[in-house]
Amino acid sequence: MNNASSTIQKSAAQDEFQSPDFYLIDDLLGEEHKMIRGAIRDFVKKEISPYIEDWAQQNHFPRNIVKSFGEMGVFGPTIPQAYGGGGMDAISYGLIMQEVERGDSGMRSTASVQSSLVMFPIHEFGSDVQKEKYLPRLASGEILGCFGLTEPDHGSNPGGMTTHFEDKGGYYLLNGAKMWISNAPEADIAVVWAKNEEGRVHGLIVERGMEGFTTPETHNKWSLRASSTGELVFADVKVPKENILPGRSGLGAPLKCLDKARYGIAWGAVGAAMDCYDSARRYALERIQFEKPIAAFQLTQKKLSEMLTEITKAQLLCWRLGKLMDEGKVTSAQISLAKRNNVEMALDIAREARQIHGGMGITGEYPIMRHMMNLESVITYEGTHDIHLLILGHEITGIPAFK
Repeated sequence: MNNASSTIQKSAAQDEFQSPDFYLIDDLLGEEHKMIRGAIRDFVKKEISPYIEDWAQQNHFPRNIVKSFGEMGVFGPTIPQAYGGGGMDAISYGLIMQEVERGDSGMRSTASVQSSLVMFPIHEFGSDVQKEKYLPRLASGEILGCFGLTEPDHGSNPGGMTTHFEDKGGYYLLNGAKMWISNAPEADIAVVWAKNEEGRVHGLIVERGMEGFTTPETHNKWSLRASSTGELVFADVKVPKENILPGRSGLGAPLKCLDKARYGIAWGAVGAAMDCYDSARRYALERIQFEKPIAAFQLTQKKLSEMLTEITKAQLLCWRLGKLMDEGKVTSAQISLAKRNNVEMALDIAREARQIHGGMGITGEYPIMRHMMNLESVITYEGTHDIHLLILGHEITGIPAFK
């Protein structure tokens, strides 16, 4: 038994991840897709996996990873190359999110916020000057951004926001607060959504250092511990008029950004699920009980079979969603379905994997408990699990249940 235990400990110290592909989904991918995925997978194995357990235990966000992400092309993969992005398709972006979240959901949060919630709105709704000023620096990781929509009293109902700004002639005066903001304590800029005097929602770019702008950190998290989370507080912040996003106003603008982020989460959750499954499969083959590997028992095989089935279904869901996005046919409801299904799937797999690992599953020797805790946040942010259910209900019946 001691020999078996030491073997397990040794294998757990290395990133030996092997991706499941039961339905040969690789045959649906282009060579460039596989090359991009392989590069990010190697990066995660070298730059995240060896350190992530310590970062999570210490509740530490490694700021240096921002520059590394920039060098790897993780930020703004779908943004045109003219602005420092990758000019890639949606499936490439999804595969990048899958691999980064396989390493850690908090790491993926950092990347998807920068790409989908900061770079995307600046590119989609910003002026040429704003694009040239911010996008290349965001893409390279020179600066980090965050997205301010959720408020202390308005989460699932962003239209109720109270953060507001007034036209003071030479500038806008911004007041209010945002909460549960990924990257906030470390961010150099924030894309903030606020109402003008008429109650119309607009996006503004707020820069660190503007007087009255602070970013208190959120402490005592049990989830996303390697990610930086905080608040955005605006106390008479003077925002230059050239910092308003001119391309679009109204609540539909930030919701369009959330669609991009939710798409990435749908892929990312598959990565977390695959990591839990792969760890459970290897552990079950190595762990000896009653003189044979626990993989020989029917209940363990049932768990592994169900994990692989659900991962395969989610992989196909992501691939089809990516094709729809690349063809310009995707709908918000389709993205909601994938986000909701895949995160729930990943959380269920994390819990089953924890059972297979037994007591070892709660330790930092294996990624299971960290993924499980992280996914408890992922199932809530970018639209809660129940809100996505109601979005689908609205699509099915034509009746909005949450208004």
